[in-house]
Amino acid sequence: MKILALYGSARAGGNTEQLTKKALEGLDVTHVHLKDYNIYPIDDLRHVEGGFQPVEDDNDQLVQLMLDHDLLVFATPVYWYGMSGSMKDLIDRWSQSLRDSRFDFKGELSQKKAFVICCGGDNPKLKALPLIQQFHYIFDFVAMEFVGYIIGKGNQPGEVLQDTVALVQAEQLNERLKSITK
Repeated sequence: MKILALYGSARAGGNTEQLTKKALEGLDVTHVHLKDYNIYPIDDLRHVEGGFQPVEDDNDQLVQLMLDHDLLVFATPVYWYGMSGSMKDLIDRWSQSLRDSRFDFKGELSQKKAFVICCGGDNPKLKALPLIQQFHYIFDFVAMEFVGYIIGKGNQPGEVLQDTVALVQAEQLNERLKSITK
């Protein structure tokens, strides 16, 4: 099983990344920090003659990475009660990928599994649930299997390492993934 971790944080080594790395420790994972890629916001041309036009950015490279992996881990901090801007830009661009004749984007995503890891500081175990629901709807739309999520509490750097529940969940996910990938 090939695993791709997509990090949506604007900060390297933040709480979400720390929790995700605990969950994926010892596994063969491709780690992608979206902040290191140029992803333009969508120019929605679905209803315009000619439709979407090619965009000179890194989105195609990210689409290919998603298509080349079996499990996609979407790791985002909870920013203003939603996903990060870079993660949202990536997902928004799926509208373009769904209409791109170079890919069978929806067909291929339907063969993938998705997991979400997020961290926030303002009662995230409750207030991040709409974000989890949003991901669930996104995955349903492309028929991708949503296999679970972890919500960590962490605002200050390293604070998530005090969230024993999230750490146990990360350890359980790690064991589960190791048993699947053997």
